[in-house]
Amino acid sequence: MQPEERKALHANYHDNHYGFPIHDDNELFGRLILEINQAGLSWETILKKEEGFRKAYADFDIKKVANFNEADRQRLLQDPGIIRNKLKVNAAIENAKTILGIQQEFGSFEKWLEHHHPKTKAEWVKLFKKTFKFTGGEIVGEFLMSIGYLPGAHDASCAIHAEVLKSNPKWMGS
Repeated sequence: MQPEERKALHANYHDNHYGFPIHDDNELFGRLILEINQAGLSWETILKKEEGFRKAYADFDIKKVANFNEADRQRLLQDPGIIRNKLKVNAAIENAKTILGIQQEFGSFEKWLEHHHPKTKAEWVKLFKKTFKFTGGEIVGEFLMSIGYLPGAHDASCAIHAEVLKSNPKWMGS
């Protein structure tokens, strides 16, 4: 990938997604999948494969992914458009099942997050490790920062920081 393409890839995520609240459960699930898959890899690798993930995981449709079977697991493990790691593939499917249960109990994944807000990063990590598969400290921290539940996505001197503030992220105390 050429430097300009790389810059554009990062700029789009940085300027339009990183730190902004997400109010759609499937998109929240998709972001969690991306963060889990980033473990041990560069974020650039994940951004380049984002469309592949979206396609492989049924446009991040929680109900569809929760119903993936062994044939789907094998298909995912053969898909060059995603990260072919058995633990990460299994985590996506199992986490979709968990989110279905959360939706039944709380109405939505977003409402579950709101129910537990505010928490420190350490408290969030403990909750996520108890609730989901493949969610260590770095993954949970980045996931919550990327969706506006923890501060730090942008430095106050960054022009996008002001845009994020306009979107009323949870960490502001809303």
